[in-house]
Amino acid sequence: DVCSSDLESGVMTQDDFERRLNGAAQALGLAITPREAQKLLTYMQQMQRWNRTYNLTALRDAGQMLVQHVFDSLAVVRPLRQALGDATVSSGKRIVDVGSGGGLPGVGIAVMEQQWQVRCVDAVEKKMAFVRQMTGVLGLPNLHAEHARVENLPSLDADIVVSRAFASLDDFAALAGRHVSQNGRLLAMKGREPTEEIAALQQKNGWLVERIEPLTVPELDAQRCLVWMSRQGNP
Repeated sequence: DVCSSDLESGVMTQDDFERRLNGAAQALGLAITPREAQKLLTYMQQMQRWNRTYNLTALRDAGQMLVQHVFDSLAVVRPLRQALGDATVSSGKRIVDVGSGGGLPGVGIAVMEQQWQVRCVDAVEKKMAFVRQMTGVLGLPNLHAEHARVENLPSLDADIVVSRAFASLDDFAALAGRHVSQNGRLLAMKGREPTEEIAALQQKNGWLVERIEPLTVPELDAQRCLVWMSRQGNP
């Protein structure tokens, strides 16, 4: 269980964090079970513990982690569901999270959609060791960790390849585009709308920005958007 001593040195209780998490899920239009909430809070607790030895994230404060890591990761779940269809249609879908770090947003996606196969890819071995550990700790057989540079991997044939603060749109498409199935999508989680990156991408062949979806992350006073990209010729 998550103890308050692990979460912001007792400033907030587990109940406080659960309440905030449930409120955020509601704001994002997600039905979250107590079991899913517990997995997400355990993940945050484990990230704090590993952070003492391995620098998984620059954030140290549990309240900031909750908002900037957990809520931010959850914000992409509903858009992914809308893109992939309901559970009966989307069972077995493959999601790849490149430049995943400590599993952001991959772990949150794997918790909320256990019928999808979620693969986190990162070039830093200790970060993938942490995600591998989370597969067991959180009981997520659908979560996989791949220590590699994404450009060196054989094609992963994913329905959606997602990245959060990984690279420019142009570099993201160049490095990760070949891991997307023929009718799949690239999905970049960005802050402000990256107009210069979009212009640079449009000058290249291969990938186009399909749409830009504004995103509101609960409790976060910052702009966020999702940039959906598809291969030229794929509506």
